[in-house]
Amino acid sequence: MSRSRLNFNFILLSISLFIIHFSPPVSAIRKDVSLQAKHSCRTTVQGRFLLTDDNGHVCDALSVDPLSRCCPIKGDQFSCHGCNLVSQCCNSYEFCVSCCLNPARTLKEMALKVKIAKPVTAGTYTSVFGFCTGRCRHNSESVVHENAYLSDFHHCFSLPSNSSATGSSGTQLEARLSGINVIIGRQGESCDSVCKSNGQSCVTNKLVLLNQCEIIQKYMSCKGACLESIGADHPAEVVEDAPSHLNPGACLYTKIQSMLSCDGSHQHTRRLCPCA
Repeated sequence: MSRSRLNFNFILLSISLFIIHFSPPVSAIRKDVSLQAKHSCRTTVQGRFLLTDDNGHVCDALSVDPLSRCCPIKGDQFSCHGCNLVSQCCNSYEFCVSCCLNPARTLKEMALKVKIAKPVTAGTYTSVFGFCTGRCRHNSESVVHENAYLSDFHHCFSLPSNSSATGSSGTQLEARLSGINVIIGRQGESCDSVCKSNGQSCVTNKLVLLNQCEIIQKYMSCKGACLESIGADHPAEVVEDAPSHLNPGACLYTKIQSMLSCDGSHQHTRRLCPCA
């Protein structure tokens, strides 16, 4: 009886060893899709109905993936719906951000050089998404008289005109002057006076756009070249009968943009003024 039990146990042991030896190896790594890391999207939060994720897709809030916070991958990526591609301004914040995220429109190395407007100590943007969400909010260049928009296209993602990274063409600069009446003043006249005489007001934040030789030369003859100078009357042109040391006929611009002012004037210059 004991010998039979011994034989039985031997057979069971043999079968167990056979199964262990010939069974396929079992991986210790689980491949459950639900356990794999998923990309988590950053999204805009300004709109009431739409939002844009950092992949450049626009969707309504109800269709966002609850886990990844990403929009469904459908429709156009980097959509510029409702955008003026010349001025780089849009009538919708979400589509402005989407359009801006297109690598063909916003160069990363340029965007990351732009300083964040507020707070002053914030430094520069750390991502293209941060740049686009920041720039597409209303900025000083999209308003007139500080309380009204120049047009419905007031969400703009173009590089700021005072940025060292800007490479705006003359066409883009002209587009950003849309709605502005550029007027050449009389000798010794301030821009406040020039605009007032035409039933308008001087738009201070547009002086920086005019303060560039390629723009000044479109409106003034600049016979004596375009020279860097210092003065609250810039941009301007020196009148022909000015003393020789003032460079008669020359156009003037300044690199000290804090000096740009609507009420500045000089007895020997004619100002180039943005009125609206």
